[in-house]
Amino acid sequence: MRTTTPTHPHISGSWRRIGSAAAAATALALAGLGTAAHAEAATPHKVSAKTIAAQVAKAHVQYTKACADTPKKGYAACDALRVTGGTTAFMEKQAAVKGVAPRTISPNATASSPTGYGPSDIQSAYGLASAAASKGSGETVAIVDAYDDPNAASDLNTYRSYYGLPACTTANGCFTKVGQTGSTTSLPTADSGWAGEISLDLDMVSATCPNCKILLVEAKTASMANLGTAVNEAVKLGATFVSNSYGGSESSSDSSYDSSYYNHPGVVITASAGDSGYGAEYPAGSRYVTAVGGTALKKASTTRGWSESVWNTSSTEGTGSGCSAYDAKPSWQTDTGCAKRTIADVSAVADPATGVSVYDTYGADGTGWNTYGGTSASSPIIASVYALAGTPSSGSYPAQFPYAKAGTSALNDVTSGSNGSCSTSYLCTARSGYDGPTGLGTPEGTAAFTG
Repeated sequence: MRTTTPTHPHISGSWRRIGSAAAAATALALAGLGTAAHAEAATPHKVSAKTIAAQVAKAHVQYTKACADTPKKGYAACDALRVTGGTTAFMEKQAAVKGVAPRTISPNATASSPTGYGPSDIQSAYGLASAAASKGSGETVAIVDAYDDPNAASDLNTYRSYYGLPACTTANGCFTKVGQTGSTTSLPTADSGWAGEISLDLDMVSATCPNCKILLVEAKTASMANLGTAVNEAVKLGATFVSNSYGGSESSSDSSYDSSYYNHPGVVITASAGDSGYGAEYPAGSRYVTAVGGTALKKASTTRGWSESVWNTSSTEGTGSGCSAYDAKPSWQTDTGCAKRTIADVSAVADPATGVSVYDTYGADGTGWNTYGGTSASSPIIASVYALAGTPSSGSYPAQFPYAKAGTSALNDVTSGSNGSCSTSYLCTARSGYDGPTGLGTPEGTAAFTG
């Protein structure tokens, strides 16, 4: 069990200049500043749009893996990346609007306010503001992670309170935390790294589907067997949307894991595609889950107001994708580059440089407000979009739902960037239509996530 911060930081790339000068000024002034109940006040500063765009282009961060580097056979690591230094795009925007020098994130230093994207950014980027305000009531999104986060409930309350979201507590029946057997008292050993992952997952459900109930199921270890048992428990307890922000190496046991843990017709099961660049991991490789890739999310001068590209920092750091070595291709996947299952299906923000705000206070990694990235962010976002779309029909496999909307306005097609080198280009390079790193694209509303 790890309770200290890893010591292998990674450097992310800088943002390019975004959009036209006039559009950039307006977009930067509005993004992420208007929904927090206690948001940091922004005092407009008279500065040229060109200067604002140039400052935003300086965004760069260092980050570290929240969990173990390479899990042993039969185990998984979480796909969460915690920013430990530099300035995020969100921080650069705030500084540009105020006409001040941007703050800098320091390793293990306490931040008094968010340093990453908040609920308004996520809802705006994915066309979810209306659905987030009116949908999700009665739906339960389950988060499956390993080990215990003793501060999960209180940290969740702080995040939601700051952003003015409805309270989600044990007392009001919105939040429930259990171990993998369903016990509310017999919980796993606590772990700082996985606690950060848990906070990330809970906060992304809150940001995307504020009216949803949240069920946290904590596996006693990060073994595939225990995590899978926790998935089954989540479904047993009534969750119809289950997010899994972890992964490990594929193995010949995957077909057994599929049938034992991930084959739940009528239930949405999402899984992170991984953070190590081109290559497949499990359970994203399961034919029964929605495999979720990652993007870099930036403001733009388009009608949408945002642009996305494949998240990629280096040949070994970026969203996962590729061909499963063991899982059969589901009938709704028709690409020809993989004889078996292709990863991913859809995607959402994951680049730490364009990362999301998270509140976490447990252990050495828990310093309050942090910015996180990794496909651990994109998996719970997509699970929550499904929840906004409504309960899947009995017997359905929701992983196929987005394929019915391929090429339509219900999905934002991501057409630029790559996550490594591969012999079949679309498996690692974005293009029009389906590609490995971003799948069919990112949500534009909920229409692609309902049967």
